[in-house]
Amino acid sequence: MNRRRVLLTGAAGLAAMAAGCATAAAPVAPPPSPAVPKKDRPVPPVAKKEPKTITQLGRTRVDDYAWMKDDNWQTVLRDPSVLRADVRAHLEAENAYTKAMLASAATLQDKLFEEMKGRIKEDDSAVPTPDGPWEYYTRFQTGAQYPLYVRRPRGKTDGEQVLVDAEAQGKGKAFYDVGQAEHAPDHALYAYAVDDQGSEVWTVYVRDLATGKDLPDPIRNCYGGFAWSPDSKWIFWTFRDDNGRPSKIYRRPARGGAKDDVLVHEEKDEGFFLGVGVSASNRWIVIETGNQEQSEAWVIPAATPTAKPKLFTAREPNLRYDLEHWDGRWIIRTNADGAVDFKLMTASETATDRKAWKDFLPHRPGTLVSGVGAVKDYLVRLERENALPRVVVRNKKGEEYTIAFDEEAYALGLEGGYEWDTTTIRYVYNSMTTPRQWFDYDLATKTRTLRKTQEIPSGHDPARYVTKRLYAKGHDGVEIPVTVLMRKDTPLDGSAPVLLYGYGSYGYPMEASFSIQRLSLVERGWIWALAHVRGGSDKGWGWFLDGRKEKKVNTFKDFISVADDLVARKYARPRNIVAYGGSAGGLLMGAIANMRPELWGGVIGAVPFVDVINTMSDASLPLTPPEWPEWGNPLEDAAAYDTIAAYSPYDNVADKPYPPILATGGLSDPRVTYWEPAKWIARLRDKAPNAGPYLLKINMEAGHGGSAGRFDYLKEIAFDFAFAVKAVGSPEAGGGF
Repeated sequence: MNRRRVLLTGAAGLAAMAAGCATAAAPVAPPPSPAVPKKDRPVPPVAKKEPKTITQLGRTRVDDYAWMKDDNWQTVLRDPSVLRADVRAHLEAENAYTKAMLASAATLQDKLFEEMKGRIKEDDSAVPTPDGPWEYYTRFQTGAQYPLYVRRPRGKTDGEQVLVDAEAQGKGKAFYDVGQAEHAPDHALYAYAVDDQGSEVWTVYVRDLATGKDLPDPIRNCYGGFAWSPDSKWIFWTFRDDNGRPSKIYRRPARGGAKDDVLVHEEKDEGFFLGVGVSASNRWIVIETGNQEQSEAWVIPAATPTAKPKLFTAREPNLRYDLEHWDGRWIIRTNADGAVDFKLMTASETATDRKAWKDFLPHRPGTLVSGVGAVKDYLVRLERENALPRVVVRNKKGEEYTIAFDEEAYALGLEGGYEWDTTTIRYVYNSMTTPRQWFDYDLATKTRTLRKTQEIPSGHDPARYVTKRLYAKGHDGVEIPVTVLMRKDTPLDGSAPVLLYGYGSYGYPMEASFSIQRLSLVERGWIWALAHVRGGSDKGWGWFLDGRKEKKVNTFKDFISVADDLVARKYARPRNIVAYGGSAGGLLMGAIANMRPELWGGVIGAVPFVDVINTMSDASLPLTPPEWPEWGNPLEDAAAYDTIAAYSPYDNVADKPYPPILATGGLSDPRVTYWEPAKWIARLRDKAPNAGPYLLKINMEAGHGGSAGRFDYLKEIAFDFAFAVKAVGSPEAGGGF
């Protein structure tokens, strides 16, 4: 969280890499080539079995592959070199087997990578964001994996000053990622967070911009988030404990060291997330803590940043709220009084208790208020209705107008700025056919200025493609939005292979955004489909609530309903659909593979959360206590145990006609630990040996997000896509498995 940015960043994830399209046509749905005879196939690793019996709430399960979890896993996250030898040997054998199985697709993988790379403007730069005498931005040099963080005098095109050269600093490192990076309000210092392992253990460095040197004694064991006080004298930061959780907020003098750190706030509930920021008005430092069901905020007057935090409103069961400060009062986005899709309330600066809140914008069922931002004279909010976003602007007189677009499906978000006394905001528009466009919008005159259009060096013609919004009927009658992208000449007779992507957890919506990666498949005659299943917030917060805890199975059934609907419409046919999802979307992949294995031509689970009952029963893991509100607590709740056990992909593998399955992971991943995909693949081979094949690829030098370099990341996507093309038997991938 970085609340010094005046406007929220939209849920569209608009920091995604620039994207584009290949122009060369390819034959649609070539006939499958014969698979390699089994006798000539590489031999898969056979994981040893060490049965571990676990009794819990009167229920017993046996885990044959629990040994893959290194007892020293917390140290492994920070230093993968200490991984136990037998575990390392097994993972390396799996990687070797996967490489051998996809050897015939290696040329295709290289080709896919080059296509994607060709759609990136290698010397691209962001639109500068002004703040006082400077404007700040990032830019890439040709061939660089990582960006430069730079500034230049406002309104000038020369005089650029390099603040951080991430490419130079990341040289020779297997992994290097700069997270939050931000200048102090007085422009004298620059703080930036670095993760050089992929384990999300961040170190925050503070650079003196007069000398270009980092100050001694950086902030270590940081969760990644920090905030400058508006007077530039202090930096507030979030501590990461030994279990990988944000548990404390500290304050440090801007030029101080660890000896100067002062504990500002400690969160005792290990199930709560914690962060710190500054209100858009720069009047308040805000500490926010909470989970999916309740939240709490503490505030500090920015004029006295060393003051003791004041409780805004105490946490209550099922009460969520977050804060913005505008027009001399607090604007509260909350689900109070049964406002499932959130409403806005207000409170004075002095009376902030729940009883003092007043209604400001009423609750409108089905219209999700997903975020609020502000500049001096305007309040701006992001809303979502029926899987489409919009921006609503309100002035101090209460007059409102909407910024929306006419395409069937699109993505829209707001980019944060630094300045308060301005009438300009920046929004980013794109769709699955339209590259990203950055607009500066004058709130007073309602005029917009196009600042940048995403450049596709290899060329892109939106007229070659079509995006459609379909609706599939769910098992219980709900209408599930589906967004599809295809070439205009793609036949709708079931012959085109389909990549069906889904997520469906934590209330994250699936954005109908532009992507350079997916167009490599579309240009090969594929249809790319996004399933806006329950568990996301695509149709409001109720859409999320209907896909969690005891209702989690709705997520899986929705995805299957979408696939069946695409078959019925002749967009697809069984065994010609590749299902794709990552993290909690990987749980979706494991579940639908168990439920309807005959439907899929292939399944890709990227960093898949598949060992659900074991993970949710291990309170030492970083995300387990914070995620009990999402899944339920199987340590204390028998009903939650039974619900999870009934769908947990790892626990429900059986002798079924599974399609080819690819699972990927990262050795230093603190979110979905490496042993989850490793155990899943081992059990698939054991329980269903005559199906598959089952492939595992573990990045031994990265974490949850995979490689941080922009080109290395594309190589990983190209690998996944090469698997998908091979899974449907394309000659370009050397035939099927």
